[in-house]
Amino acid sequence: MTELPKSAQAVIIGGGIVGCSTAYHLARLGWTEIVLLERKKLTSGTTFHAAGLVGQLRSSANITQLLGESVALYKSLEEETGLGTGWKMNGGLRLACNAERWTEVKRQATTAHSFGLDMQLLTPKEAQDLWPLMNVDDVIGAAYLSTDGQANPSDITQALARGARMAGARIVEDVEVLSVAREGGCITGVETSAGRIDTNTVICCAGQWTRDFAKTLGVNVPLVPVQHQYFVTEQIEGVTSDLPTLRDPDRLTYYKEEVGGLVMGGYEPNPIPWAVDGIPDGFHFTLLESNFDHFEPMIELALGRVPALHNAGIKELINGPESFTPDGNFILGEAPEQNGFFVGAGFNAYGIAAGGGAGMALAEWVHKGEPPYDLWPVDIRRFGRPHFDTDWVRTRTLEAYAKHYTMAWPSEEHASGRPCRKSPLYDRLRAAGAVFGEKLGWERPNWFADEAAGEAAEDAYTFGRPNWFDAVGREHRAAREEAALFDQTSFAKFALKGPDAEAALSWIAANDVAKPVGSLIYTQMLNDRGGIQCDLTVARIAEDEYYIVTGTGFATHDFDWIGRNIPDELNAQLVDITSSNTVLSLMGPRARDILQAVTRDDVSNEAFPFATTKVIGIAGCPVRALRVTYVGELGWELHLPVEYATAVYDRLMEAGQPHSLVNAGYRAIETLRLEKGYRAWAADIGPDHTPVEAGLGWAAKTNKNIAFKGRDAILAQKADGVKKMLACFTVDDPDVILLGRETIYRNGQRAGWLTSAGYGYTVGKNIGYGYVRNSQGVDAAYVTGGDYELEVATERVPAQVHLKPLYDPGMERIKA
Repeated sequence: MTELPKSAQAVIIGGGIVGCSTAYHLARLGWTEIVLLERKKLTSGTTFHAAGLVGQLRSSANITQLLGESVALYKSLEEETGLGTGWKMNGGLRLACNAERWTEVKRQATTAHSFGLDMQLLTPKEAQDLWPLMNVDDVIGAAYLSTDGQANPSDITQALARGARMAGARIVEDVEVLSVAREGGCITGVETSAGRIDTNTVICCAGQWTRDFAKTLGVNVPLVPVQHQYFVTEQIEGVTSDLPTLRDPDRLTYYKEEVGGLVMGGYEPNPIPWAVDGIPDGFHFTLLESNFDHFEPMIELALGRVPALHNAGIKELINGPESFTPDGNFILGEAPEQNGFFVGAGFNAYGIAAGGGAGMALAEWVHKGEPPYDLWPVDIRRFGRPHFDTDWVRTRTLEAYAKHYTMAWPSEEHASGRPCRKSPLYDRLRAAGAVFGEKLGWERPNWFADEAAGEAAEDAYTFGRPNWFDAVGREHRAAREEAALFDQTSFAKFALKGPDAEAALSWIAANDVAKPVGSLIYTQMLNDRGGIQCDLTVARIAEDEYYIVTGTGFATHDFDWIGRNIPDELNAQLVDITSSNTVLSLMGPRARDILQAVTRDDVSNEAFPFATTKVIGIAGCPVRALRVTYVGELGWELHLPVEYATAVYDRLMEAGQPHSLVNAGYRAIETLRLEKGYRAWAADIGPDHTPVEAGLGWAAKTNKNIAFKGRDAILAQKADGVKKMLACFTVDDPDVILLGRETIYRNGQRAGWLTSAGYGYTVGKNIGYGYVRNSQGVDAAYVTGGDYELEVATERVPAQVHLKPLYDPGMERIKA
């Protein structure tokens, strides 16, 4: 029987590429008393049957950087460990076979340039020269990234395992982790088939087994197994060892060279889930029965691209289950439900591409308590309540799988698993022409169609001006000129209550929250580097209670951040009350006239000034009114118990008729905030950006002798200066459409990329925000002293830079 150590600094569950990579990196960080436990043999879950393509470009700069970490590691791993990895940097091709796809590819090339990758656009003939076996009759163009490649999944995992052992880690096969032991809510060890190991840290990299195992701890990991097939051919004449990997999204297929033959797989539009009732016991080094009928459409598409396949011998059709997630991104981080339990799973069939970098990031997360840089797109805290239901997760995941190679349209919404969470006003808004989007299961009105005028109440996606462009313009102008009503019920809402609530929040919040009852405070919450972890509004509603409002998609993340950072010695409790309240945001120059018409409470500026809150009566309802704006106009957020929602909404709409009040949606909010220069978390600001860099230094209480998390970093930046600064950019050409990730050039040199973008209907310009970067330092004079261009779909266009809001009615109007 295997003898295990009595204790370990950390126990890693799972011996696939991610588990072995995490062990490798953690050991190199000095964690030599770690144990990796694999219930069977290394790679025996899903790694052994992975296809092994390694691409780097993603829509996030940091995830692209993480995949680049994989490439950097794979280059040197064989020399370091003495084990072959099968790594080849043979480059990667991506084809475009229609005009919209070509636009997408050109925009992807610009994204690559923004993130420092030299992606080149090729003619069909140039692409064929790199991949001679393909028919290019329907190809319009291609993109080529020379630093992409491929690896042998099992070999590279074994090399990582050897590297981990060389650094002091212990790897044990044929030992199953049965359970995680806890005491007082803290992890104390793991029980295994070979005995107990005491530990306070468990890192679960168990692939498709992760969801069920984590569930035993109350931890939610939204992934499900899906069948994924590819075939391997005999040797084909003309297939050389340096043949690039090939992705052909319009035919839903991919290719790589293997021993003189080809691997061809694809992402079919009708994927088949696996193990709906649970993974069979003892499943390891096992493939599923090949499903030729299901794969036949992929073969037909491939034959049109690679005629040589007509005569190629097929070695095998591999059908192996892989774990996929509802949004197509993998899952990393410490579980919000359980301190000391970390997850690295759900790699959506690109675990080999991500494995090296993901292991590095997860090891850093364990070692330092935070990731090496902002990893929000893959953070486990991006999920929410609907993701606890496996059937809902499976439904959404199958849609995400089917979209793997379909067009990635701007502003595209998922269609599956809807509607799930609905505001009480859903039916009224739908009848009024609302076209809904979805976030964390919430149905949210994006825009309103004028169906009487012939507008269809549905999105029509394009890289050009979308069908909702004029409708959003109407809503935008209503908010600027009259009044608009937004249903923002999906806002996450927390109550922080207790005798030490002020002291706790004063430590966590960068702005001063030690203000009188009735005060409303906009604040960031920072990490120790000064990075912005949360961006939210705090209302003091009692001496011992705060009401906290944050973005829909950040509910789990922000609740976790606040809860983790309440000092142990303080008595303050955090409660999620999101589902208790409806939120109606009444915004625009006529907002006060409408509000005063529905309440006996005085809402004049003297009685109800900006940045305050109080309870007012509307239609028999006690309404918590917050005097705040995210659109740059006079307005209130009205927070009220859900059972009053329809009565208050109806009363507001009735009173608003003489003032041209209209329903408006989230796409109008976006255009309005862009004009006013308000920042959006997870786009313009986040853990890698500080308030000083983002132009929000005024919201940090550094001029007061009050300690808060991140204060020292902010003071240092204010003293020493910064190396990047958020700026606004506009483009006059109406035919240019900014979507975000366009490359910023200052005086002809790459200086950053756009973090968010859209159209400003009041100013009549395309608007984008992005950080101007310079390793030698950046200040206002540096930013405004340059000549700027933006690269849009590989074409450079002139741009103007701004450090002040494009639209500012003056605080006199907002506060009036």
